[in-house]
Amino acid sequence: MPPIPEGDVLVHAGDCTGSGTLPQIDAFTKWLGALPHAHKILIAGNHDFCFDKNLRGKSMAAQSRSMCEQNNITYLRGESVSFKGLKFFGFPWQPIFRYMAFNAREGELRGRLKRIPDDTHVLISHGPPLHVLDYIPTLRRHVGCHVLAKHVEQLRGLKAHIFGHIHESHGFTVGETDGVMYVNASICTDRYVPTNKPIIIDL
Repeated sequence: MPPIPEGDVLVHAGDCTGSGTLPQIDAFTKWLGALPHAHKILIAGNHDFCFDKNLRGKSMAAQSRSMCEQNNITYLRGESVSFKGLKFFGFPWQPIFRYMAFNAREGELRGRLKRIPDDTHVLISHGPPLHVLDYIPTLRRHVGCHVLAKHVEQLRGLKAHIFGHIHESHGFTVGETDGVMYVNASICTDRYVPTNKPIIIDL
């Protein structure tokens, strides 16, 4: 695991476990909670089955959220939180990908995206928007979500969009027309080796 840099808010954009078991989330939340950052925000990813009540049941999802709370971690599932004058929104859902957690059909994605407050400053999603840090060389194509990309364009107050999921496109870029900082924060490489460096954003 690369060193974690200092900062006011530490954001994790999902896939904090390998297969979404309670022992895995217990170990992860204890590790994350012990870091010195004043605020820690976590959303789930497609590997984090323990948070998906539709796949693992309400009890396991509640236990997973409770582990976050016990370790001073703010878990967001279609919710907002504000720190230091910035509003963060967590969006774990993604287009259907195999039999994974937080899969959603296009109509459901559209409905959930409409719930993002217009005054959101930092959007945290697991998957990327289409054509933004979403390229997989072995497939020779972009695999981001076009519905998410269209909705992000409507968030006029957005300052940053943080995501992961596509390990091959780790890095950051600034939108040419909107000035939004887009960050693919995948720590793991495409071979699931955690060597990509964390990215610092100054807002």
